[in-house]
Amino acid sequence: MRLILVVLLLAVAASAVPQYEPIFTDYHNQIGILEAARIKAAEEAMDFDGSRIAGGAVSGLGQFPFFGGLLITLMHGPTSVCGSSVLSNTRAVTAAHCWRHHESRGRILTIVLGSTRLFSGGTRVSTNRVVIHDSYHDSILANDVAMITFNHVAFSNIINRINLPAGAATYVGWNAVAVGFGRTGDGAAGNINNNQVLRHVTLQVISNDECRRTFGNVMASTLCTSGAGGRSTCGGDSGGPLWVSGPALIGITSFGSNLGCQRGFPAAYARVTSFVAWIRARM
Repeated sequence: MRLILVVLLLAVAASAVPQYEPIFTDYHNQIGILEAARIKAAEEAMDFDGSRIAGGAVSGLGQFPFFGGLLITLMHGPTSVCGSSVLSNTRAVTAAHCWRHHESRGRILTIVLGSTRLFSGGTRVSTNRVVIHDSYHDSILANDVAMITFNHVAFSNIINRINLPAGAATYVGWNAVAVGFGRTGDGAAGNINNNQVLRHVTLQVISNDECRRTFGNVMASTLCTSGAGGRSTCGGDSGGPLWVSGPALIGITSFGSNLGCQRGFPAAYARVTSFVAWIRARM
């Protein structure tokens, strides 16, 4: 009887352990390489109907002059995709996992400026000068920030910088805008018509306590947005900006649930207010 009771108690204890949403474990091989191939095929098919980030809208040329698309050539050969935010004529900031995640390492990247397409148009500058945060932890995507240095690019009405935030606001309850070339829905990795141009979506910032109910281990240096209504960042948006009026960069797209971006789960970002000093020291 005692043995049965112990087994029952252990079973109850196990069932009481929260089950958190998984995040990707190998960005480039799970997401980025597939997304780069899909976007390239879509552009080559010249299917720019714009009818299909998830739940967002097509972005116009010059609407987000601070956005830089990233094409990352990896050490083992394939090309992957991410986003970035321009901070000066020679600097941009992105997610550390865009350059290094588990076994995948970047060899060289091309930052695409002043274009709503990733593989054609705009100003394109290649570089391998990428500095990853010293405390970056790729298993849990802690301190998921990296600085890119590139040759000088002149500013114009379609290429410009974004401001860094001042103060230590949490932005909980604020509406913020995410920008990227990523998928517009779940199960769409093989659909070349899913998204092939730059898109954006407005999302509400939520508290980290709310975010922890989904992901468990959420650090104070992480910022989260609601996934209500199936609106969120999605596969391929990593490294891109989450910004508020100013414009001021408040988040760098980091991760979401590995189960999908239209299921109502939050999305997570590196909280820029936590990294302003680190970023400024490298500008």
